[in-house]
Amino acid sequence: MIRLRKSEERGYADHGWLKSYHSFSFASYYDPAFNGWGNLRVINEDRIEPGSGFGEHSHRNMEIISYVLSGELAHRDSMGNVSGIPPGDVQRMSAGTGVRHSEFNHAQGRQTHFLQIWIQPDQTDIPPGYEQKTIPEAEKVGKLRLIASRDGSMNSVLIHADARLYVGLFNGKQTVTLEVRPDRKAYVHLICGELEVNGYGLHSGDALLIERENQIRIENGIQAEVLVFDLAA
Repeated sequence: MIRLRKSEERGYADHGWLKSYHSFSFASYYDPAFNGWGNLRVINEDRIEPGSGFGEHSHRNMEIISYVLSGELAHRDSMGNVSGIPPGDVQRMSAGTGVRHSEFNHAQGRQTHFLQIWIQPDQTDIPPGYEQKTIPEAEKVGKLRLIASRDGSMNSVLIHADARLYVGLFNGKQTVTLEVRPDRKAYVHLICGELEVNGYGLHSGDALLIERENQIRIENGIQAEVLVFDLAA
């Protein structure tokens, strides 16, 4: 079973300093049909204006992944981590027993555009943790590059959740097939461009909710960047 969700069907919030699209129920946006998919809880596509950001706030028992698309995200947390997250880096924060952090765009005259992803953990009340890795663009071209997993394989960030997250760049005749177990769920989020996935034509911001399928086939990309999630049902 595959369900297409168009970009314009997502929730949207304009706070002036922040413009955000919500793939699932979040904050003041609520849709009982989209409270998550498997153990994937949040995908927010955020654009932060220069000199603005999220002030210090807390999280608990959630695996949080940030993937920057343009600009740079300045991160500071109660574990003592202070870092800048540039485009292409993947950051993982395990909230566990509790962590406080802030995220800002300190650049002048340049928006920060990034995806914030929350995945429900399969271990709760663990010590909070942090990890950040650079994923070379060449490793994403024409393939699905694993960037987050429960075992940290293939130099992915380690998450305490039964999930695997891939990213890929596709243009022209590049094709890839990812085998998935039909007793699990999958989610495809097209960051930008155009792409065909299992015969469905996707445009920027579109998504596919997938279950009871054996594979995900990606082809016919036009300047496309895509995230693919393999998730616990």
